[in-house]
Amino acid sequence: MAKLSILMYHHITKAPGQGLTMGVETLEGQFRYLAENGYKTYHFSELESLSALPKAKNILITFDDAYVSQRELALPLLKKFNLKATFFVPLNFLGTTDNWNTSSIKIMTADQLKSLDPELVELGFHSFFHKKYTELSNAEIEADTRRCMEFVAQNELNFAPVLAYPYGKYPKEQPRHNIFKEILAQNGLKYGLRIGNRINTFPFPKPFEIQRIDVKGEFSLSKFRKKIRFGKLF
Repeated sequence: MAKLSILMYHHITKAPGQGLTMGVETLEGQFRYLAENGYKTYHFSELESLSALPKAKNILITFDDAYVSQRELALPLLKKFNLKATFFVPLNFLGTTDNWNTSSIKIMTADQLKSLDPELVELGFHSFFHKKYTELSNAEIEADTRRCMEFVAQNELNFAPVLAYPYGKYPKEQPRHNIFKEILAQNGLKYGLRIGNRINTFPFPKPFEIQRIDVKGEFSLSKFRKKIRFGKLF
């Protein structure tokens, strides 16, 4: 089984980054490293038709929250280095700001999402209301998920069947965990992403517990290289 690291980014800024905010110069250095060292990027929609990946350098790049900064600063770098990424969208907040966080960072509109080059960027779900699934009932999770599907259809948006859990949170206790997975599957979702900071194997043994590596703004290139190779650093 091939190894598959999945990177998680958020807001991009022209200034130096810290925490979940990534400076564009640092991001460019990371993308240059991936391109120059032979990493192959994928969209989740491509993985659906694959039974295996090459035993080489495979990686997925993801961005949460559909910030305008991703369109303005990350997209040109994806194009420059010929890399693919998935943008996860909290649908209730299109055209507004991240009200669950800073309430100041702008989120793309539906038209801006449609303008993204599908060869570079695919769209994925990040729930409708960006609430922790661990604090919602099964009925509330189902309603949120159904609303996502209805919104995408009504606005003629093309989304891959992948969901990044807000805050990386999802019900783990049984039997609720199995019910949670059934809700997602019944609504057409095939993949669910947590955080975890571990390297995945592909095909995914647990497609609704896929782990991502959070990339922090203060990471040196050396630490970035270690993270994509080993995942969690102790």
